[in-house]
Amino acid sequence: MQTGIIGLPQVGKTTLFRILTKAHLDAKSAAAATHVGVAKVPEPRLDQLAALYKPRKVTHATVQYVDIGGLQGTQKDRARDTALLAPLREVDAIAHVLRVFDDPAVPHAAGSIDPLRDATNLELELILSDLDQIARRLERLDKDLKKKKDPHLEHERHVLERCKTHLESEKALRELDLPPQESKSVSGFLFLSQRPMLYVLNLGDNEAAELSTAVARHKLTALEKKPNTAVVPVCGRLEADLAEMEEKEAAELLASFGLAEPGLNRLIHATYDLLGLISFFTVGDPEARAWTIRRGTTAVKAAGEIHSDIEKGFIRAEVVRCEDLLAAGSLAHAREKGKVRLEGRDYVVQEGDVILFRHSG
Repeated sequence: MQTGIIGLPQVGKTTLFRILTKAHLDAKSAAAATHVGVAKVPEPRLDQLAALYKPRKVTHATVQYVDIGGLQGTQKDRARDTALLAPLREVDAIAHVLRVFDDPAVPHAAGSIDPLRDATNLELELILSDLDQIARRLERLDKDLKKKKDPHLEHERHVLERCKTHLESEKALRELDLPPQESKSVSGFLFLSQRPMLYVLNLGDNEAAELSTAVARHKLTALEKKPNTAVVPVCGRLEADLAEMEEKEAAELLASFGLAEPGLNRLIHATYDLLGLISFFTVGDPEARAWTIRRGTTAVKAAGEIHSDIEKGFIRAEVVRCEDLLAAGSLAHAREKGKVRLEGRDYVVQEGDVILFRHSG
């Protein structure tokens, strides 16, 4: 899974990237337009399974983050912003960091703190990029259809015209409900405004104990209500402090603010929810591992995530809920308690399943 991080200058975007990926950027590297790094998905259940099985290896799921250079969101900088946005065509989701904190020592690029304005301006850049792409494709289609009628091209033009009308109303394509066939016909364009959007509100430390009400207090409920969109409030400076602390010390600091986990954990989990992703686990002596699949994936397809040979030779899956396995203390005891089920290839894997795949070959 790959997530692109965007935002105006001085919003804490690259700081967030550093904390997520543990990247060490010197001054020269930090000034580069784009950074790519990998973050380990926090998973306490996997750690508990590892403590129970004591495997030789523990493998967490990962998320790749692409930090895009500071965008300006203004008409005069549109060409520069368009070039910077190019890597976003390859990501699964976009995280837009919005500055909510006020710091006189770090002036805002637009002169004042207004996260809704910033969200709207950068969204408009994504929309304009998509409109430009559609205009060029429609021009090509018109020329081709004048030469020869083609039902496939006619269908493509119909869908693109529908997308164009929607974008011209200054609404992102993630808010347009396209039937599967129509969505498939334009999937190759990799439209930027079609990507699921996660707004990351970067708050001041003085709001650390009030994260649950941050969206309403800053009048950003409109963002939260948009389709395929989520909002996660974090305190960037607090997160930076937590990243430097030992686990026990960090837990104590979080508790002092009434928080159960770091904001960055919530950010990753929110991205999973936004993309419809879930985790299942495999455990044994050699390795305990978390796997990421889309919600609705069948057991045979989940087996294919591990290895294509397991998918081809799939016989059955032994499935137990993670919490049941941990409570039982072993797979054998879980079987005795009737907590282990035998499932076929069409079983839909659930969040938190621990699975032992039986296969031939």
